[in-house]
Amino acid sequence: MTTSAQQGPNGPLPKQILDMYPNATLIKRQGEVDAWDNADFRAAVRATGKKQIIMAGITTDVCTAFLALSLRAEGYSVWANIEASGTTTPLIRDASNLRMQAAGVQLVSLFSIVCDLMRDWRNTPGSAEVLPWLNQYYPVYGYLAANHLAAIENGSIIPGEIGLI
Repeated sequence: MTTSAQQGPNGPLPKQILDMYPNATLIKRQGEVDAWDNADFRAAVRATGKKQIIMAGITTDVCTAFLALSLRAEGYSVWANIEASGTTTPLIRDASNLRMQAAGVQLVSLFSIVCDLMRDWRNTPGSAEVLPWLNQYYPVYGYLAANHLAAIENGSIIPGEIGLI
């Protein structure tokens, strides 16, 4: 995780984000707008040895797009969580997403990322680990899962579906 500067117009990362990831490394940049322009950030990314990066930023048009485009230029496969970034107008959002998409950035949702990493509800992590997390951070799916459970309990589940649980 990183922010362009602990002091200045953006300030530190919000406490709520830091609290969600207490063990994450925090790269303190000195003002670079594009995180990739910071040597410590580049070194931290490279040290992971990963070639696929899942990312988001506070703003779609700057934080997300600048870094995503820089990562693509370096040969990384980039997945931008478009639900975790925002901007000021639909025009700016759409133009930024088109710009990233044209560069080969995969524009994905939170649910898409979770399911792609999990791959199968029977895996570990699978339904036992993922459903409580989704219930907390993506409650609309939590409602769906609760309704599914109700269908099991009241006997209205469709044939064959029980094997998926």
